[in-house]
Amino acid sequence: MSAIALTTIIALAVATLVSEDLTCIAAGELVRRGQLNLGAGIAGCLVGIYLGDIGLWGLGRFAGARALRWQWIARRVPLDRIQLLGRWFERNAPAAVIGARFVPGLRLPVYFAAGMLQRRAARFALWTLVAAVLWTPLLVIMVARFGDSFVARFQQYIGGGAIASVIACVFAIASLRIACALFTPIGRAKLIARISRIWRWGFWPTFLFYPPVLIWIASLTIRHRGFMTITAANPGIPHGGFVGESKFRILASLSGPHIIESELVDSSERLQSAMEKRGWTLPVILKPDVGQRGAGVRLVRSLDDGRKIIESSRTPLVAQPFHPGPFEAGIFYYRIPSQARGKIFTITDKQFPILVGDGTSTIEEHIWRDPRFRMQAKTFLARHERDRTRVLPEGERFKLAIAGNHCQGTLFRDGSHLITPQLERAIDSIAQRFNGFYFGRFDVRYSDVERFKAGEDLTVIELNGITSESTNIYDPSRSIFRAYATLMRQWSILFEIGAANRQRGQRASRAWSLIRDLIGYYRGPRASALSD
Repeated sequence: MSAIALTTIIALAVATLVSEDLTCIAAGELVRRGQLNLGAGIAGCLVGIYLGDIGLWGLGRFAGARALRWQWIARRVPLDRIQLLGRWFERNAPAAVIGARFVPGLRLPVYFAAGMLQRRAARFALWTLVAAVLWTPLLVIMVARFGDSFVARFQQYIGGGAIASVIACVFAIASLRIACALFTPIGRAKLIARISRIWRWGFWPTFLFYPPVLIWIASLTIRHRGFMTITAANPGIPHGGFVGESKFRILASLSGPHIIESELVDSSERLQSAMEKRGWTLPVILKPDVGQRGAGVRLVRSLDDGRKIIESSRTPLVAQPFHPGPFEAGIFYYRIPSQARGKIFTITDKQFPILVGDGTSTIEEHIWRDPRFRMQAKTFLARHERDRTRVLPEGERFKLAIAGNHCQGTLFRDGSHLITPQLERAIDSIAQRFNGFYFGRFDVRYSDVERFKAGEDLTVIELNGITSESTNIYDPSRSIFRAYATLMRQWSILFEIGAANRQRGQRASRAWSLIRDLIGYYRGPRASALSD
C-alpha cells in the first residue's frame, strides 16, 4: 500500500469521527470524479466508522455514569432507557446492532447502553463489524455510482460545481435513510408522523404558528398604549398571571365547595400530615407550585413514591387529592370591569389518551400505530419508558396521560355544546369570589355531563391567568383560520380589560420587573417536562 493511499485512509477514518455520513458522501463523490480509489475510500470510511462504534461502547463501559451527566449524551440516552436497551441487546444482539446502524437515531443509545451494561464485548465487536461492512460500501458506492444522475438533476436548477454535488449527495443519503426506515413498522410510523406535521398545524412549534398572532398583539399594544397594559387585567395575581404565579395561592384566593383542597408540601412528612389532616386517601396529585403546560404533574400511588418525588424536586409542590373525573374541561372566562356579570368565552372538552390492549402488541407498538398518538410518541414513550415493551392483555385500558394539556398528549375538542346559562352563572360566582380576577382559564374535573352543564358537578383543580390560551383551537376539526380568529379575539378582550382597569386606577407592572421575573423563572429550577 502506498503512502498516499495510507494517508487517505487515515484521513477518511478521522473525518468519520466528525460526521460519518458526510465523510462517506465526500468519499463517494471523490471516487465519482476519479480523484480517489474506490477501495481506499471504502476502507478509510469503514475503519473510522468501526472504531467510532467501538468507541461508543467503550464510552459506555468505562465512563457511562459520568458521561450521562454530559448534556449531549443525556438528551440522547436518558438513564431510564439504559436497562431497557441493555436487555433488548442481550436478546437480539444481531438485529439490535445492525438495526441501530441502519435506522436513524438508534446507534448512539444502543451502542452506549451495551457498553454501560457491559454486554459481551466480543459479540458486540463482531456484529458491529458486520453492520459497518453492510452499511459503508453501500453508501460510498451509491454516491460514486449514481452521483452523476443525481447531480445532473440538481444542475438544471442551481448550476454546476461543488454546490450541486453536495446537495445531490445529501439528497441521496436522505433518500437512503428514509428507505431504511420504511423497512420497519415503527420506522414507517415515524416517517408518516413527521410528514403529517406539515398540515397538522396543532403540532407546529410555537415559532411557526404564532407570528400572525404576534402581529395582532403588536397592533393592540399600539392601540392601548403599551404591552404592559395586559398585566393590569388581573390585579389579584402578580403580573396578572403572566409568569411565576403560585398555583397554591391562586386556589387559596378562591373559596367554596367547587374548589379542590390543596396543600403546599416540601417533605414527605408534610405530605403525610396533610393527608391525615384532610382525610385524603391515595392516590394524590403532586405538581410544581410554579409551572406551565402540565409540566411535572405526578400521580402518587404510595407515600414512598411521594417521598422520592419531593426529594428530587427543587421547587415547592402542591398536593391535591386525585379527582377521578373521568371528565375534564378548560373553561375560559372573562368579565369586563364595568359589567356586573362575566361570560364563558370558550370551553375545551379534554379527552385523555387511553390505549386498549389486544393481547399481542406492546405499548410502544400501540402508540406508533395510532394516527394521533404517534404525533406525540416521544412524550408518551419517555413518560412510560419502563412499560414500553409490555404487552397489554386484550381489553386492558392503559392511560397515557393524566395532565389535561395538549403538549402532554391530551386531545382537545371544542366544548361549546357544554355552555349553558346555569354553568356560566356558576363559573361567574366562583370567579367573583376572587378579588381582582377578570380573565383566565379554569381547569375543572367532573363526573356527570348533565350535572356539569347545570353548574352543579364541577371541581376547579387549577386557575390560570392572562397567558391562558383558549385551547379549543386545537380541536382537529377546526381550521387554522378559526384558531387565529379565536386567539385574536381573546387578546383583544385581554387588552380591553387591562385598559379598563388602568382607567379605574390600577397600575400595570413595570417592564423591568416583568423581565426580571421572566429571567428568574426560566433560569431557575423548574419541573421536568415529563408528567405521569
